[in-house]
Amino acid sequence: MTTAAADRIPTTIVLRYGIGQVGAQVFRDTPAVLLPLFLTTMLGVEPWIAGVVVLIPKLWLIVCDPLVGGWSDRMKARLGRTPFLIGGALGTAAGFVSLFTISAYPSPFMAAVVTCLLFFLAATAFSVYSVPYLAIAAELSRDTHERNRIMVWRMVFATFGVLLGVGAAQPLVQHFGGGAQGWRVMSWVLGAVCLITMLITAQSLRKTPLIPSDQPPGNLRAQIAQVRQNRPFMILLATSFISNVGQASSYTALGFVFLYVVKAIWLIPLFILAMSSMAILSQPLWLWLPRRIGKPRSYMLASAIWALVTVTWLWVSPLSDAVVQLPWGLPVLRDHILVMVRALVFGFVNGGFIMLALSMMTDTVDYQRRHIGVASEGVFAGLYSAFEKLAFAVGPVIAGVVLSAFGFISSTGVEVPQSASAINGIVLLYSVIPAAMQAIALLVFSRYTLPEG
Repeated sequence: MTTAAADRIPTTIVLRYGIGQVGAQVFRDTPAVLLPLFLTTMLGVEPWIAGVVVLIPKLWLIVCDPLVGGWSDRMKARLGRTPFLIGGALGTAAGFVSLFTISAYPSPFMAAVVTCLLFFLAATAFSVYSVPYLAIAAELSRDTHERNRIMVWRMVFATFGVLLGVGAAQPLVQHFGGGAQGWRVMSWVLGAVCLITMLITAQSLRKTPLIPSDQPPGNLRAQIAQVRQNRPFMILLATSFISNVGQASSYTALGFVFLYVVKAIWLIPLFILAMSSMAILSQPLWLWLPRRIGKPRSYMLASAIWALVTVTWLWVSPLSDAVVQLPWGLPVLRDHILVMVRALVFGFVNGGFIMLALSMMTDTVDYQRRHIGVASEGVFAGLYSAFEKLAFAVGPVIAGVVLSAFGFISSTGVEVPQSASAINGIVLLYSVIPAAMQAIALLVFSRYTLPEG
């Protein structure tokens, strides 16, 4: 995987690259959405402690991801990036299963400590896979629109990962009886998805040519110093971090919203299915629009729409009028329909601005390659990945603090009624907080420019 890559990438290579994102997305999203719920409702851990359990392993990734990126850059000429992908896939799948398999602990504190350790190991394994995986996207083509095509297909597969990891995870728990058994079976099913899809990418890209660097990479300190001088990348990094913190807060609250606010847990798979389907259907637009108005303007349009629609969750009510009665006896309320409308809009724009941020990241790497000769793709990917993972650790901490501050009551194995204050905290986490973070991110991004040539 070390000879120059052609500008036009065969579709088979794009698909083989993209499928690994299914498993990567499952590991990225399922713990972010369900691990706080598992800790608070199954293991009796306080919400703020659950947030810390997620935070500590991801703080480590601030160091781990760049280390993995620099290591894979130095190994690229001799071994390529495949060994990292294979080892990371095996460790990620095993780590995912371990997170939800154990439910019998002597105390909630011990549950928090052990889960934190398991998540630390699993997150490290995922770093070994995800950093080289992201670096490869910048090494497959020198053409900006081809790299956008790579990211479009990667986003399609990511959407399937969301559908499985968020949409199917909680229904799987319920289908297999709930409680410890339900969580255990869910972990085995989705762990298998992680293993199979990530290994397909690892094995099938072994002989795929990647763009070589004109100069050998230096030590990690020198590589990071070069990356820090890349102003477009640093602005994009800050933008994505702020945006991801807001999204992570809302992801953490997803299960709580449908359980305690919408009071229709059965809507989650339909919500995720609608959002995922629209994300897939919208990808041709995000392939075409950047050619017309550019990636930055396309990104700003998509993220602004997302923020505006996110605010509307303030007006969700479980007491609206019934519109129709489903055959199995469940009433469909007016607000249920509005929830599904939001899902369609979210799917339309969410896949757009997430994909475009990654696509612009590869542009900043290419800019570095053309002007310096050594791109340090792994270090770029490592820093970007580290700050993404940190954001998805900070988000649950924010969620835990807000839930605790608003009086959310933890439990062990059963759902307990929540106060009006706790419900308000859940709503804020899914509306005002992520929308405000997205607005701040757009202000930072307004300074993004990528010099031509």
